Amino acid sequence: MDALQLTQELVGFDSTSCLSNVAVTEHAEQRLREAGFTTERVDYNDPAGVPKACVVGKKGPGSGGVAYFGHLDVVPADDWSRSEHGPFQPRVEGDRLYGRGSCDMKGSVACMLAAASQLSETELSRPVYITCTADEEVGYGGAREVATRSKIYGEMVAGESRGIIGEPTRLNVVHGHKGTYGVVATSRGRAAHSSTREGLNANLAMIPYLSEIKELFEETENEARWQNTEFDPPTVSWNIGINDHTAAINITPPQSVCTVYFRPMPGIDPDELVERARQCAERHGLEFEVPRVAPPLYIDPQSPYVQEMLQLTGGQQSQTVSYGTDGCMFAKMKYLVVLGPGDIAQAHTSDEWVELDQLEQGTRLYEKLIRHWCC
Repeated sequence: MDALQLTQELVGFDSTSCLSNVAVTEHAEQRLREAGFTTERVDYNDPAGVPKACVVGKKGPGSGGVAYFGHLDVVPADDWSRSEHGPFQPRVEGDRLYGRGSCDMKGSVACMLAAASQLSETELSRPVYITCTADEEVGYGGAREVATRSKIYGEMVAGESRGIIGEPTRLNVVHGHKGTYGVVATSRGRAAHSSTREGLNANLAMIPYLSEIKELFEETENEARWQNTEFDPPTVSWNIGINDHTAAINITPPQSVCTVYFRPMPGIDPDELVERARQCAERHGLEFEVPRVAPPLYIDPQSPYVQEMLQLTGGQQSQTVSYGTDGCMFAKMKYLVVLGPGDIAQAHTSDEWVELDQLEQGTRLYEKLIRHWCC
């Protein structure tokens, strides 16, 4: 199998996270079987009722070996800027392959599948696992389903497989990334014409909540206990949004919603931040929910696994990143790093692309890792 061809095949499916990914998963499952894998499907419906699917493949005997994880969903391509072709019409130009998902991260999945296809099952003394998930871009829902329902994933954990999250790192070893937490506070009011006293402005209860959330944000920016200098930025990254659903300026807002999305680092207690936000909401009579909980990923950079990965990849030092991955949901994996072809700078862009050389290098490196741990 060829990584470039496989990437083009996968990019050709519109697997935007709001849509069903069943078709692209079935294609990946077919390719896994052609490469000698036995497969396990994990099907579910997302919160909107959209059918989703993950596939977990195993090739080779016994336990241990290498476990690769990649997602097949992509972010929307509404801002696609290349007039020559659409986002799901992959095109090679020069030394690049353009298309939504080429970098994040269908190219990586293709590299691992191509690498695994180079070895016959008789060459393997330990297994290679490939997991393709859904909904990574919108809260790691597919990874959560795999972690709780997949029998093969249970084998990986029990066998202490060497885990790899294949997100784009330019094939540098990443030993840690931030988590992702989301909290939502809602104030209820009553709509009415603003010239009367019949309405109840939902924003009035939200204003003091916002003021206290701002104080909490400033605390995390300034106090050392909320910081970790291994990361850039070394602070809890906050994104605070507000929507009062105003339909017209002469109608009293009946609802005001504040969403807070923050990225805690290893060594920081995100539950304290959530609880303080909850108490603040309750003081002001607001509804409160926590729709996203995804812990950070971290493995000691001096651990034997990370050091062995550096030797195998030729790297000098492992890194941290500020984005999140499906690794948030795979906390039971004893050994887990992020390592994949492509550059995160090209992910989610209006002309997303991956270098052909990265696909070639990624395939060679993944094959090297398989031969090291599985043969």
